[in-house]
Amino acid sequence: MEWSIVAGRPVYLQLIEQLELAIVVGEYPPGEKIPGVRDLAAQAQVNPNTMQRALTELERDGLVYSQRTSGRYVTEDQTAITEARHALAADRVRSFLTDMERLGFEKEDLLSLLRQESEKE
Repeated sequence: MEWSIVAGRPVYLQLIEQLELAIVVGEYPPGEKIPGVRDLAAQAQVNPNTMQRALTELERDGLVYSQRTSGRYVTEDQTAITEARHALAADRVRSFLTDMERLGFEKEDLLSLLRQESEKE
């Protein structure tokens, strides 16, 4: 997994988003054990306490769960994974719409542009 941490936003939130994305796209499949806190922190080059905070939030959200002696695993609850995927998509759509509004696009113009671009593929 490649990590991208940028200044200006809380690191733990960025970690949560990137771990959620890895889960919903199947990089960490349902039921798979995820690397330990220290391993993930080393990969992301962040403090282990920050990674622990991110994983605790994902656990609270139901995307990962802990087995007391064997680590953390991705949930096998496909509904939770699907909901997370839709939430990530909705955030990106809202951001996209905000950016397009700033560029002066009306909804009809934007739909036309989307059709044009999708036909190019």
